[in-house]
Amino acid sequence: MKEKFIKALESNDLDEMRKIPKGDLHNHGSIGGNKRYIEEWADISIAKPPKFKTLNDMQQWFRQNIKFLIKGTLGYEKLIEATFVQAKMDGVKVLNMSFGIGEASEYGNSVENMVQALKRIHQSFAPDVIFMPEIALSTFTPIGEMNEGLEQFLAQDYFKSIDMYGDEFAVPTLKKVFRKAKEKGLILKAHVGEFGTAELVREAVEELELDQIQHGIAAANSQSIMRWLCDNKIQLNICPTSNILLSRVESYKVHPIRKLYDNGIKVTINTDDMLIFDQSVSQEFFNLYNAGLFNATELNEIRENGLSVVFNT
Repeated sequence: MKEKFIKALESNDLDEMRKIPKGDLHNHGSIGGNKRYIEEWADISIAKPPKFKTLNDMQQWFRQNIKFLIKGTLGYEKLIEATFVQAKMDGVKVLNMSFGIGEASEYGNSVENMVQALKRIHQSFAPDVIFMPEIALSTFTPIGEMNEGLEQFLAQDYFKSIDMYGDEFAVPTLKKVFRKAKEKGLILKAHVGEFGTAELVREAVEELELDQIQHGIAAANSQSIMRWLCDNKIQLNICPTSNILLSRVESYKVHPIRKLYDNGIKVTINTDDMLIFDQSVSQEFFNLYNAGLFNATELNEIRENGLSVVFNT
């Protein structure tokens, strides 16, 4: 498969690249899907996003351009369908799709009914994709509500990982929440180092005993923290186009993923919010290759990282 990947990359052949197995380990399910699929279903054209100055700018743009079109449980399920459709089309064999605890409201606050719906959609649209559903918790959720929702989600014995997002500086304080997930054997992740500092990345890993970091690009600002992440085998699930369109990075040519990789940190390439950013995993490989940031062999190693959680490549 390595030879096929390199050939597709060097010949700029997107169709062939889509046939090659890859992972998407950082995908926010309800906004992680195929844009054309939603446009066709809703009979609309979704605008191309600008370069956002803040996360709030992106969220406001999403509400104005996409969210108002998607209503009720039918709309919600179309968004999830779009994510599975995208994964199947792009050759994604391992898919981490995250779900906020509030999303159970689409099913009368029944997590069991939500899980049954997810199982049905998975089997209908992408049964060959290894699906690793993820619980997503917001730091802005009151702690009582967070704990209650987490208990309900964990009780399903369905979710494979947990992620925390929101105020990065609040993430390390949620040790008790993560302890519950660890006891259930979930992979532990958190959004840090996207807007926060390198020091915060290390603090979050230590306090929450994280296995992986979503983004974590700020770690490139500290040689000692990069060494620490490497020594402790902490994986960073990076989303290049997301970082650029959220004004965290100027361009692919200067993306810190290169520096992180050079310092021995295991990195993966992912989509984040594809319904907004509209760059598949395959396209992200081309983006980094065409920018001269990596050679084809290095990118194949990164591709294999995205599969190693299942295939131990």
